[in-house]
Amino acid sequence: MAKVIITGGAGFLGSHLCDRFIAEGDKVICIDNLITGSADNIAHLFGNPNFQFIHHDVTNYIYVPGEVDYVLHFASPASPIDYLQLPIQTLKVGSLGTHKALGLAKAKNARFLIASTSEVYGDPLIHPQTEDYWGNVNPIGLRGVYDEAKRFAEAMTMAYHRYHKVDTRIVRIFNTYGPRMRIQDGRAIPAFITQALNNEDVTVFGDGSQTRSVCYVDDEIEGIFRLLMSDITTPTNIGNPDEISMLNLAKEIIELTNSKSKIVFRELPEDDPKVRQPDITKARKILKWEPKYNRLEGLKKTIQYFKEKLELN
Repeated sequence: MAKVIITGGAGFLGSHLCDRFIAEGDKVICIDNLITGSADNIAHLFGNPNFQFIHHDVTNYIYVPGEVDYVLHFASPASPIDYLQLPIQTLKVGSLGTHKALGLAKAKNARFLIASTSEVYGDPLIHPQTEDYWGNVNPIGLRGVYDEAKRFAEAMTMAYHRYHKVDTRIVRIFNTYGPRMRIQDGRAIPAFITQALNNEDVTVFGDGSQTRSVCYVDDEIEGIFRLLMSDITTPTNIGNPDEISMLNLAKEIIELTNSKSKIVFRELPEDDPKVRQPDITKARKILKWEPKYNRLEGLKKTIQYFKEKLELN
């Protein structure tokens, strides 16, 4: 039985990771201040003797007694609506939070994994994005608080790896979707599904030609888990290369929900990436990982979750 610390463990991806390690028979300590996470995401784990929840801001000193095997740092606002409303908190958790989480891993001689993002590539000038691409990021733009927080987190992680010999992993997560995303998340899929289920206008930014590559959450968690258990210490893309335009994604969701919604167009946000697609050659070759869920299959599961959430509200 391993002892696993997951910061941001009450969030979308963090809560699914808690489930994965519990299923593996490990002991999980979830640390979250619930700024963007929700206790609802982990409520089913309360009462499990192998699960503990600590309400704590990880930008402050992290104390955990006893031995620790793994530290996964997933605490961070992760959608544009969040990091535009919480710019300072986003920068702090990417810098101070990463520092504190790495300090815990160093003190416990634990393996560390940082949740980075495809946003480190910014509005990319190469397509698809490979791990050796340094990115095209506006450091002072509205999205810069998230992009640069994650770029700093990667740099801090590699510094601890090189200088303190901490055993580290860096996962660059591409757009992921699935159950436990928030209704008011602000990202495309939750917004489209919520609007479509309510028969409201579906809002597409720009002309909808900008693309994303979306990965179902179960596939993403499997890739992250394999990376953690591997020997790869350099950044690794985990995402689904199946690229789609935002306009076509909106149309798919309207069709899948049998919605009466119409598509309306709004001004494209500042520094919104025009394309996004992971090159997962490295993950395929070394981790023997690639996505199993096709988009329609994943969207149907996600739509069902949102239907149930909207009915409860």
